[in-house]
Amino acid sequence: MDSRVWDYCLLTLVIIGAINWGLIGFFQFDLVAFLFGNMSWLSRIIYALVGIAGLYLISAYGRIRSIG
Repeated sequence: MDSRVWDYCLLTLVIIGAINWGLIGFFQFDLVAFLFGNMSWLSRIIYALVGIAGLYLISAYGRIRSIG
């Protein structure tokens, strides 16, 4: 898989996580828990994937710096 496609998939996951955190902060509404259950195995997988995607995208800083 092309690394650019991988980056966009992971960026989408991080954006979903950011929207979820915004909903929690502003409205005390957890969209992931609403859709998949409060700390069900599926919601825990989604939280873990968002976290891993965020950690991976830390490397984007190095790639952006090397491009410019």
